[in-house]
Amino acid sequence: MRARIAVLPGDGIGPEVIGQGLRCLRALASIFDHDFELTELPFGGAAIELHGEPLPAATLAACRAADAVLLGAIGGPRWSAPEATVRPEQGLLALRKALGAFANLRPVRVHAALADASTLKREVIEGVDLIFVRELTGGIYFGEKRRDATSAADLCSYTAAEIERVVRVAGALARQRRRRLTSIDKSNVLETSRLWRQVTMRVMAAEFPEVALEHMLVDSAAMHLIRRPRDFDVLVTENMFGDILTDEAAMLAGSLGLLPSASLGDGSSGIYEPIHGSAPDIAGRGIANPYGTILSIALLLRHSLRLEREAAALEAAVHAALAGGARTADLAQPGESSLSCAAACDAVLSNLTPRG
Repeated sequence: MRARIAVLPGDGIGPEVIGQGLRCLRALASIFDHDFELTELPFGGAAIELHGEPLPAATLAACRAADAVLLGAIGGPRWSAPEATVRPEQGLLALRKALGAFANLRPVRVHAALADASTLKREVIEGVDLIFVRELTGGIYFGEKRRDATSAADLCSYTAAEIERVVRVAGALARQRRRRLTSIDKSNVLETSRLWRQVTMRVMAAEFPEVALEHMLVDSAAMHLIRRPRDFDVLVTENMFGDILTDEAAMLAGSLGLLPSASLGDGSSGIYEPIHGSAPDIAGRGIANPYGTILSIALLLRHSLRLEREAAALEAAVHAALAGGARTADLAQPGESSLSCAAACDAVLSNLTPRG
């Protein structure tokens, strides 16, 4: 198979983890006889430095033409001043909008070998296997914004059609898994959440009657994610709630560095990235965790390229590396030795086989 992949290393540790991810892609291409055309492009803060904008026209054109987009991380203190008018995050929001990537999939699975890396008790998190579906192109992040010297406002707005399409993605996932869907809102206060709940009930009843639907207020969901995380299967929610809750859920697995994400639209293309940030405090030290990026590549193979065997082989290699004790600094327990970013990838590559 031949596929074009736009690679956006971004900022901070982004280039480091992307570099290791590309090693995995090249190894997979060799093992399974594929031709992956990998094109690296400036994005985020790096693009601001080069071109004065976070999403240059040439980068966007290449992303539109690609079969998938692989992203590292963006942002950093250099571009985070409150008075800044050009920010790396503007590029990310614009890219999602331009590619129609409205559904963000964030799986959270607790590896048995890493249960002690979480700050929660093993008996609480062991066996956790859930997936968030976050609406990605609507809500308060994209609403009208206003600010003057003494006040500011951000409009949160949703249409029924925006809610319908992301609920369908979540319903289809739930049907393939354990047939349980939790829809998270704040319908006791917000009109957008009341619409969200109404539309979700209608879509699920009409199209996914075999899936058990539960509604939960966002504050209650935040509590129960820590109290009883094994009870969740698929969770669907709006943009800002999803942004916050998925970072909370990441700590069930022990580290933000472990978790992948896929941002999908109506077509086969998508944006794939680890959920961690650019971590400028450790950038350049070679100690970043590459597992979230490598697992994001597995999602890319599965959802955009339809290469299930290859995706399963890469996931199995990561799981084997972790089971074998391959820990980066964020995963190591006190007194344990840790691996560099490159050495962790070496452990994955040593376990990568055609059998998966």
